[in-house]
Amino acid sequence: MTLIELIQQGADRLTAAGVAFGHGTTNAFDEAAWLTLWKLGVPLDALEDHRDDPIDARSQQLVRALLDERIATRQPAAYLTREAWLQGVPFYVDERTIVPRSFIAELLADGSIDPWLSERTQRVLDLCTGNGSLAVLAALAYPDVRVDGGDLSRDALAVAAINVERHGLQQRIRLVESDGLAALPGPYDLILCNPPYVNSGSMARLPAEYRAEPPLALAGGPDGMDFIRRLLADAPSRMTSDAVLVLEIGNERPHFEAAFPAIEAVWLDTSAGDDQVLLLTREALERP
Repeated sequence: MTLIELIQQGADRLTAAGVAFGHGTTNAFDEAAWLTLWKLGVPLDALEDHRDDPIDARSQQLVRALLDERIATRQPAAYLTREAWLQGVPFYVDERTIVPRSFIAELLADGSIDPWLSERTQRVLDLCTGNGSLAVLAALAYPDVRVDGGDLSRDALAVAAINVERHGLQQRIRLVESDGLAALPGPYDLILCNPPYVNSGSMARLPAEYRAEPPLALAGGPDGMDFIRRLLADAPSRMTSDAVLVLEIGNERPHFEAAFPAIEAVWLDTSAGDDQVLLLTREALERP
C-alpha cells in the first residue's frame, strides 16, 4: 500500500464514522493526511513528494490505530498530535486550551490591521490568549512591539508559556492571569481578542470534538455576548487615544449588532467572509 492509498483509506473511515472537523482541517482527506503524515514522521508539506512511497505493514498498523483513537475519542486531531499550525507557524496544544484557529491570525499575516497602526504602536494585548498563538504571531508580525497575553485560565497560560519559549519570545511577551481586563491596566495601542462567544443554543449543539475543548473558552452566554459586554465597557480605559480593538465573534454578528446597535464597527475580510472579525476604535467605543 502506498502513502496516498493509506491516507485515502483513512479519509474513508473518518467519513463513515461521521467525525467533525474544524480544528485545523475542514474535510476527511486533509484530516487523514495530517494524522498519517504526523504518525509516519513525514513533513506535513511533503505529501506530493512521498505520495507513492510504499508503507510497510507495521506502519500501516500504527496509522490505523491513531485513526481508531481519533474516531473512538472524538478528540480533535491536534490533541492527539500535540501540535497545531496557524499561518504556517507551529504551536504546542493540549486539552488545557482550545485548538487555535482564530481568523485574526490571517489579519496579522496579511497586514489588514496595519493601516490602523503607526510608529506609536508599541504595546499589544492578546486577551483570552489561550495557547498564546496570537500573542506569538503578533510579536512575529511587529518586531518592535511588546505583547501581553492575558487569560483567566492558569492552565491555558501554562500552555502559552510553552509556545512563548518555543519561539524564543520570552523577552517580548508577558503572560498575565487576568479576569477580562482586570489585571491589565495598559494602556495598549492594539488589543486582539478571540473571546468566548458561542451562544447557549449553539453550545448545546456542538459536536463532540468541540465539547472536548475547555467550555470556559467557548461559552458566551445566552446570546454569546456576556464576555464582550464587559470587554467593550472596560476597553476604552485600557486603550491609548488612537488604539484599536480587533475582536473575533465567529457566527454571532446578528447577536453583536443586536447587543451594540449604536457602536460603529469596521468589519474585516477573512477567508470566512466579512462577518467574523470586527475592528473598533476607542472613539467608536466612547461615542454616546
